[in-house]
Amino acid sequence: MIVLGIDPGITNMGLGVVEQVGKQQRLLYADVITTKHSTPAPERIGRIYQTVLEVVRTYKPQAIAVEEQFFYRQNELAYKVGWAMGALLVVAAQHDLPVYGYGPPKVKQALVGYGHADKDQVAFMVRAVLGLKETPKPSHKADAIAIALTHCFFAKLGQPSPV
Repeated sequence: MIVLGIDPGITNMGLGVVEQVGKQQRLLYADVITTKHSTPAPERIGRIYQTVLEVVRTYKPQAIAVEEQFFYRQNELAYKVGWAMGALLVVAAQHDLPVYGYGPPKVKQALVGYGHADKDQVAFMVRAVLGLKETPKPSHKADAIAIALTHCFFAKLGQPSPV
């Protein structure tokens, strides 16, 4: 199974592609799509769309897993992240890919075994599970990989969370 994990954002969107064969996972790709605040919204969304489209065409994932966001008082940020989510949902629809969502506590539980673990613990487990020499940086990249690994974990248990 190949999973595209996404840490959604409009300024920085993390992408991580993980392949699971049996009980082993390996990292195929990781990057961060960066757009500038000064760039008009249509161009930012177009860049996100094109990059996600290229990743899907190149790695042919069977599923997309995204981190579910929790915005308490950040309405403008939620609105703009929604633009980015719209772009990736269009790619998913065009390629008939299921999309699954996992909140931060589920990611922490899957990777660390504790739903209140800190980001450093999650990043360390990403490195350990995949046998990487270094922790992926920036954090958006590590988070995207963590999301993909979380989906592998829950899919194996038969408990994925469709969006």
